[in-house]
Amino acid sequence: MKALLNKINNPTDLRKLEVLDLPQVSAELRQFIIDQVSTNGGHFGASLGVIELTVALHYVFNTPEDQLVWDVGHQAYGHKILTGRKDVFHTNRKYKGISGFPKRDESEYDTFGVGHSSTSIGAALGMAVASQLKGHTEKQHIAVIGDGALTGGQAFEALNHGGIENSNMLVVLNDNCMSIDPNVGALKEYLTDITTSHTYNKIKDEVWDLLGKISKFGPNAQSLVKKVENAVKSSMLEQSNYFESLNFRYFGPVDGHDVEHMVKILEDLKDIQGPKILHCITTKGKGYKPAEDGDTTKWHAPGIFNKDTGELISIKKPKEEAPKYQDVFGHTIIELAKENDKIVGVTPAMPTGCSLKYMMEEMPDRAFDVGIAEQHAVTFSAGMATQGFTPFCNIYSSFMQRAFDQVVHDVAIQKLNVVFCLDRAGLVGDDGPTHHGTFDIAFFRCIPNMIISAPMNEEELRNLMFTSQQKEHGPFTIRYPRGKGVMPAWKTKFKSIEIGTGRKLRSGKDIAILSFGHVGNYVSTVCKDYDKNGYQIAHYDLRFAKPLDQNLLHEVFQNYTHIITVEDGCITGGVGSAVIEFMADNQYHASVYRLGVPDVFIEHGPQLQLQADCGFDAESIKTKVEQIKNKLKLAI
Repeated sequence: MKALLNKINNPTDLRKLEVLDLPQVSAELRQFIIDQVSTNGGHFGASLGVIELTVALHYVFNTPEDQLVWDVGHQAYGHKILTGRKDVFHTNRKYKGISGFPKRDESEYDTFGVGHSSTSIGAALGMAVASQLKGHTEKQHIAVIGDGALTGGQAFEALNHGGIENSNMLVVLNDNCMSIDPNVGALKEYLTDITTSHTYNKIKDEVWDLLGKISKFGPNAQSLVKKVENAVKSSMLEQSNYFESLNFRYFGPVDGHDVEHMVKILEDLKDIQGPKILHCITTKGKGYKPAEDGDTTKWHAPGIFNKDTGELISIKKPKEEAPKYQDVFGHTIIELAKENDKIVGVTPAMPTGCSLKYMMEEMPDRAFDVGIAEQHAVTFSAGMATQGFTPFCNIYSSFMQRAFDQVVHDVAIQKLNVVFCLDRAGLVGDDGPTHHGTFDIAFFRCIPNMIISAPMNEEELRNLMFTSQQKEHGPFTIRYPRGKGVMPAWKTKFKSIEIGTGRKLRSGKDIAILSFGHVGNYVSTVCKDYDKNGYQIAHYDLRFAKPLDQNLLHEVFQNYTHIITVEDGCITGGVGSAVIEFMADNQYHASVYRLGVPDVFIEHGPQLQLQADCGFDAESIKTKVEQIKNKLKLAI
């Protein structure tokens, strides 16, 4: 049997094949992804689950003329390989390589840049309406959305709008009962009911028998579909269809792994105008037994593994290793909740990633996964706060952008005591610009009543969490980075921290460095190096970006003429900007040098490499100190 995938450089090549060849293409594509991800890392289970669907979509539709929009995008590896990026796929998610998500400036086949969930239907609808306005009535628009992403409110908003536009749009619902963690909520139960209903599936089989005849009816296809719809509605009075109530024609559920059948179905659906939903049942990790049978959350992005055995390959670790910040959060909230029965935990579909899973296991009645719904997570937390509870609302920094309005209106205006734990703050690495958490300091700093803090290490994280629940502080933000801290022995005794106080870690002369958060450890390393050479640099850990420690800053500006600020966030509107504002308001005169993320979107790559590129790693801090020292010598 001759290999087929190596001859496919774009979807046009794919369409030259016979339908009977597509199962082989699918098998080769699946094996290609297994080979690549097992050695290079990346997202895994999601892409394996949509192999046949991906092949069928590109075979049937005239992409890129027909617009194919992927939701989230971590399931689009097969799409990338079929659309001209097979030979460079080994650079996926690597520094200066291709993105792990669809990206408009990477390929004309990537019609919409994604990374956050629930946007595909709205984007595809916008494209469909635009095509109508331009008179391109035959152009197809397809949104591929997972059932996990469908829990996001924006997807429902788009469905609500799409049902009245009568635009030429197909929504493909990839139903595998998973996002990263297992799906939760009423929608999951509803989709399960549809999938398992004997009555519905009997009618569904009859519908598909009729639908298969559509192409033979030509102009009468529309009337046939209407008859099918009426038959379904009259036969299913006991089970209404949510999607049809929004004026979407619903088809399915169908086996998303039967590529030949999927081609036939999609060909038929092309002839049906207006908004449609095709409900596909798939298995995450399909075709790779360890992923199918094992922990699906682990196989979402497993890292490097032995493709023959499924054994994960881990880098040898030192005996004593500092924990990840998210694990410190996960265990600390349980400690606090055992002492304070008003503490609850909330996360929008990331219990494993943020480590709230530990509380969900130990205190299931006090930890809540609300689905991929950041806005709801914030307002839900606000509602609980009105009743005297202290919600720890854990949302990745990048995802918090989606709930800014709720933070302002539902929490800050009412001065409700919601603790926002912003995981993955700063540069996160291989996921790139859609996932970097670089804007939260700037967009939270302008909100009245908001407290913004960042721990330099695990002990500080525990103390900030302890402080946040001691009394009604109002909205209280604690941001911390992805990855490990610096303290192997991290289970320290809790200490209360006075709000708005920093700490002086080291005295010095001429130069003072003000750090915020984990990057203070880079500053400490630099300061120790200079100590060995007999030159002392002052180091202050701000600890709070809002309110700033006024006494500490007065001390700094009264004693130092050269000040460096270091932060793992955007310098536009960030901590350095706050320090300059303080200097101006108090009429001090000093040279302030801000190190942080510049005013550009940062691409993907290793965290330390990106920090070096942005100029706030240890070496960059040392370079800045040397520049200032040289300037001081010249002045003398």
